Amino acid sequence: MRRTILLLLLLLSWSEARAQQFAVSYTPGAYSGPFTGNVILYLSRRNAQPKDQPGWPCYRLAVRNVRPGQIITFSDSALSYPTLLSRLERGSYYVQAVWDLNREGRIIGQSTGNPYSLARQVMLGAADETFRLVCDRAVPAPVFVESTFCKEFRSPSVLLTRSQGKPVSLNAAVILPVDYHRHPRRRYPVLFTVGGFGGDYHHYSRAVSTDTLPATPIDTMACIRVYLDGACSLGHSVYANSANNGPVGDAFTTEFLPLLDQHYRTNGARLLRGHSSGGYTVVYLLTHYPRLFAGGNASAPDPVDFHRFELTNLYTATKRVETVDSVTYGELLPVAAAYDRPNIMHRLEDIIYRGEQEVSFDAVFSPKGRSGLPRPLFNSTTNVLDRRIFAHWQQYDLTRYVRRNWPRLRPDLNGKLRISAGNEDSYYLNFSAMLMEQEMKKLGADMPFAYYPGDHFSVMTPEYKGAEIRWLKKTYLNWLTQHPQ
Repeated sequence: MRRTILLLLLLLSWSEARAQQFAVSYTPGAYSGPFTGNVILYLSRRNAQPKDQPGWPCYRLAVRNVRPGQIITFSDSALSYPTLLSRLERGSYYVQAVWDLNREGRIIGQSTGNPYSLARQVMLGAADETFRLVCDRAVPAPVFVESTFCKEFRSPSVLLTRSQGKPVSLNAAVILPVDYHRHPRRRYPVLFTVGGFGGDYHHYSRAVSTDTLPATPIDTMACIRVYLDGACSLGHSVYANSANNGPVGDAFTTEFLPLLDQHYRTNGARLLRGHSSGGYTVVYLLTHYPRLFAGGNASAPDPVDFHRFELTNLYTATKRVETVDSVTYGELLPVAAAYDRPNIMHRLEDIIYRGEQEVSFDAVFSPKGRSGLPRPLFNSTTNVLDRRIFAHWQQYDLTRYVRRNWPRLRPDLNGKLRISAGNEDSYYLNFSAMLMEQEMKKLGADMPFAYYPGDHFSVMTPEYKGAEIRWLKKTYLNWLTQHPQ
């Protein structure tokens, strides 16, 4: 038996030595070094810039004190998904490497300052070969190009900078109404739109979009629109106070909002709308800071009741119920032989270790781990749920939060929040909303819920959007009766 094990180890070592490898380094011009952190190798059959749309195949090495020009080698010893480099289907691939400084940005391949290599096309064949990748450039900081009506707004945060140990600001695009410049004394309500996972306020930059039109009104009422995207190093902050992302909710309400009021002619009325992770943001902000907002509509929010977190009841389950085919995040490759060795049993987000959806949930809901990353709720290999971690998650079950705090919340929250979703939501978010609705009815809360035909994306019909605008108009008019202008 012992002889057999030694023989297998020798065969595996021989196989790794003969497999294709990637020798990766960075230049002093890209980063002065030394570098300690994670290096990601991205491959793609069809995406000519694989670092910009992270999926699989991908590989990761953790390194320490690597200096410019020093070579690190990606081989079968690298963390891998979906399979080892030596077992990856032979053929042509685009390939790029990125050294993650984790300074600013959600997507590693697009994070400011990260050294990266130009994409090149390689042929993985039967013969041994080592491909050289030199990372000789750094990801530039995004530049927001303003227009007459669309401005970038950056709010440096003392709270978040202290929490994260690096400069942090909350940023947004401010879109002004058509008559803003013509009436210098007029003040306006503010309608905040919170983007879902992957949203980016730079969409409104004139360098990216031709849509530089003034803000559309709330029905017929002129307003200032502010686009928030929630993007942070670990994913989407949902503007919640958390152990990993820091006190984002407090930073938004005590730093961002006052600074916005100083820079623009706001009238004190704040309305919220958001979809998906942006929808959860709306529910979180309204339930935690109800006095600061006139009203809001949460569209298909991320789970607001953890008795139905997608398909899993987190209160009773021992394992996660899988809902998404991994092919969604990568390339359709034959990987049947990939899982016959325990040391390569990794999920995609074990390799792309920050900025994606699973880590994003853990970053908001979980305590901080020793590595600086959040402690995961689920074991990535077995899907087993960690009860100790879930004890920390429960404070972010918004149904539970409202139910426990309803006597205090009722005077300021009642009649302000509406939740809508599609009856066939792609991520089963309508079921979580339904559970919250049942509990709110028991409380006698004035909190309407509405369900429409469609999934997470097709639900956004003119009828759906029109009902949202009518609700926002109603809550604003209610606010005006209490705050006459």
